[in-house]
Amino acid sequence: MRHLIEISSSTLRKPWTLLLAGWLAATLVIVGIAGEAARRDAIAELERQATPSAALHAAVLRSELDKQRAIPIILAEDPDVADLLTRPDSRAVDRVDRKLERLAVQTRAAVIYVLDARGLALASSNWNTPTSFVGVRYDFRPYFINAMRDAKGEFYALGTRSGRPGLYLSRRVDDADGVPLGVVVLKVEFDALESEWRRSGEPAWVADPGGVVLVTSVPDWRFRTMGVMNEERRRLSLTGLTLRPDSLTPLAFKTPPGDRPRMVRTAVDGGRLQTWIHAQTGTATPGWTLHLLIPERGAVGAAVAGAQGLALLVASLLALVSVFWLRRRRQAAARARAEEEGRLELERRVRESTRELHDANLALNRQIEERRRAETARELMRDELVQASKLAALGQIVASVAHEINQPVAAIWTQADTAALLLERNERDKARDAMRQIGDLTRRIGAITQDLRLFSRKAAPKIDEVRLEDAIQGGLQLTRGRLEEGGIRLERVGNGDVTILADQFRLEQVVVNLIKNAAEAMEGQADARLVLTVERMGERVRLIFADNGPGVAPDVASQLFTPFVTTRANGLGLGLVICRDIIASFGGELDLIPAERGAAFVATLKVA
Repeated sequence: MRHLIEISSSTLRKPWTLLLAGWLAATLVIVGIAGEAARRDAIAELERQATPSAALHAAVLRSELDKQRAIPIILAEDPDVADLLTRPDSRAVDRVDRKLERLAVQTRAAVIYVLDARGLALASSNWNTPTSFVGVRYDFRPYFINAMRDAKGEFYALGTRSGRPGLYLSRRVDDADGVPLGVVVLKVEFDALESEWRRSGEPAWVADPGGVVLVTSVPDWRFRTMGVMNEERRRLSLTGLTLRPDSLTPLAFKTPPGDRPRMVRTAVDGGRLQTWIHAQTGTATPGWTLHLLIPERGAVGAAVAGAQGLALLVASLLALVSVFWLRRRRQAAARARAEEEGRLELERRVRESTRELHDANLALNRQIEERRRAETARELMRDELVQASKLAALGQIVASVAHEINQPVAAIWTQADTAALLLERNERDKARDAMRQIGDLTRRIGAITQDLRLFSRKAAPKIDEVRLEDAIQGGLQLTRGRLEEGGIRLERVGNGDVTILADQFRLEQVVVNLIKNAAEAMEGQADARLVLTVERMGERVRLIFADNGPGVAPDVASQLFTPFVTTRANGLGLGLVICRDIIASFGGELDLIPAERGAAFVATLKVA
């Protein structure tokens, strides 16, 4: 009996022993695999983040250099610089000195100066400082030699007077016959850019083809090298003419080869040794490569620890599930029936919930469809309202258009009689001139009627690049007779030769409505005047209609763009609402702005 009890106890302990051994083995394997996978994923993620960060730093550098490169090109065409190189008198020197001084302050250039054909500095932005370049010869500098030979040059070097490093950008100045007169030079120092990189907390530097660090957020790294300076590196380096060979020492860490981001360990600015992600990318300057170190900040270790902890938790949960399964194995048969009943009940509830969800989804789809139909009807109603407003305005300007047509018709009549009389006199040249004038007047009538036809046409709005002046002239063509009939003087301010995003015919409708409103407001006024102003404000254009009429009362102005609000007995109160809706469809705004006298409406539009 005792032997049977021992066998039974041994049989009961065996599954638990096997479970514990299996759990330990599985835990070790899962934790190891999860940790390695997390380490690789974390490193890959950091490497993916490093590439766009390096590209962003390179873009900032490229933007700064592109801005500075344009300055020598512009100065090479400046007539004051050409006059200085042709006739270097004291007045020309003073004028160019002050111009270069102002330009250097505005563009944040370190110094800008002009060299004659012998390399002598005639004018400089630092003319009034102790380190003035005026009177110093720079014919030995590569940027002067290259510019005189190739029309332009770039060279990174230490300043001979300031001792500060910078990139020299040069451009040759030629006379009208192409004979070289001299060179314009601009020196770029990267202190502001390096400070911006330093604030980001990510060490960055730019190396030349020889691997010499030129621009860096870590001052101790300047003029250090990416490796040992052999003869080939010295030949490729841009600093070979300005630094002693023994001053070029390698960095404390080895830069990983290739363009792919890699991990490195080094200390930055006297800090502790830590892990970084190194990335590099090209720049706009040939041969320059931007390098960036992104701090790892323990992300890999944290990811590994988190993955291993999660794996351990999963393994523990699996062990608990196994224990639970072993304990409940004997009750499996009794629970099977209860679980089946529970499953059937759950399926029933799921079917009910699914049916309710389906019904709700159908109701929602019906609401969405009704909303779409309402939106379509609203858009159609708005288009019809715009067309109705256009036709209403068209009816009001028919009289002025007829007045515009009567004048050329009368002139055609007169010219026809004149041509017949000249033909009877056999004066064919004069008769031909009269017929040519008849043709010009006929084309003028055709242009007026064509604008009238296009204005009245109902077409789907199409936002495109249009010339603002064309829309203004189209509106004026239809309203000029109305202005002349009312004795209204039209004044133009600003240049409308700018391309905007709009629909030309709808914009013409806005111009016609606003001019018509101004004309009606000033009706019967002796000194009536309408000022049409075009203002360019960056990426926006303001088109202002200002009259000297009685203006808009404050109580009306507060609700001027509300439908059916009008100050005219025969008005509907929809013209300004439609105009604002049209301008809003272009991505712009229509507002009433304060004016000393009369009313001033401004339409703000996007520049294409």
